[in-house]
Amino acid sequence: MNTRSSFLDPIEADRAFIEGSVELRPDNAVAAIIQPGAGRYLMQLRDPFDWIFFPGHWGLFGGAVETGETSVDALARELSEELELNISEEDLRYFTRLDLDFSFADYGMIRRDFYQLLIEPDDVEKLKLAEGAGLRVFTGNEILLEPRVTPYDRWVIWLFESQGRIKIPMSQDQNG
Repeated sequence: MNTRSSFLDPIEADRAFIEGSVELRPDNAVAAIIQPGAGRYLMQLRDPFDWIFFPGHWGLFGGAVETGETSVDALARELSEELELNISEEDLRYFTRLDLDFSFADYGMIRRDFYQLLIEPDDVEKLKLAEGAGLRVFTGNEILLEPRVTPYDRWVIWLFESQGRIKIPMSQDQNG
């Protein structure tokens, strides 16, 4: 299925994703909020393959969690495969998790874990893109205004950017 014939231009990939009949397989996944400086995010331009979710869109680096792997192990493997970037658990800070309910398709619940990873700005040029159609550093506003961003990654970037705005609601007891 990973053949060159499945490679489409971004508009055709959108059409194939929206209208297509190629089977998509959701799975537990992990992603890195890679920050080469405060308020900056390293994003991957996803390949325009009709057999992946959101082809031709910008997204966070990461991927599927394989059987027997922890999220941290999966992220370390994915970043090594995609960017030749070697990390350890100490390099990561857990941020959040999204749970997606695919029970309508008999897949049940899947999760997507997100971790923050700080890198030096100069390190971006040392990375070797091995998966994806490109990479780019965006500011928070740029990525939130970019129309071609995977929806779940856009949501998490917004959450990350808005941490100071999100407050724990007061309970009835605290209200009087």
